[in-house]
Amino acid sequence: MAVLPQTPRRKRGVVAPIVIISASESAEERIRGLRAGADDYLVKPFALGELMARIDAIARRLGDNRATRLKAGPLEMDLIEQSVRRDGRPIELLPREFKILEYFMRHPGEVVTREALLEHVWRYRSVRLTNTVDVHLSNLRRKLDVGADRPLIVNKRRAGFVLRTD
Repeated sequence: MAVLPQTPRRKRGVVAPIVIISASESAEERIRGLRAGADDYLVKPFALGELMARIDAIARRLGDNRATRLKAGPLEMDLIEQSVRRDGRPIELLPREFKILEYFMRHPGEVVTREALLEHVWRYRSVRLTNTVDVHLSNLRRKLDVGADRPLIVNKRRAGFVLRTD
């Protein structure tokens, strides 16, 4: 196994758990794998129960920083069920609208730019001249604000958009 010293993803702060599964029993290989950023190293053959126990141990060490429910003002989002509610009323969203709203809910009260949405929701690495964000945001806002007395996502002129939580 050729492992480079600390992977670029780890240097950038990516904390996704990594378990190396290998046939190599060499202590040197295990050490290099762990130093490169792996959280655990398992040598084949192994029992499936052992793998599951190691994954559970890694999850415990990570803590509960991966929330499955988000709440911002009157909005509630369940990331597992892929459901959204405003003041208890269910809102049906398309997958892309769901991702946009999730981004806003992870940044409540902050100005969110079109460029940030293009990068984090669409995974575009450069700014593209497109009205994609505006079209999707318009549809999302219409769905969120049905029957409401005030909009939740508002424009901040020449800056971006803000999810209001007050």
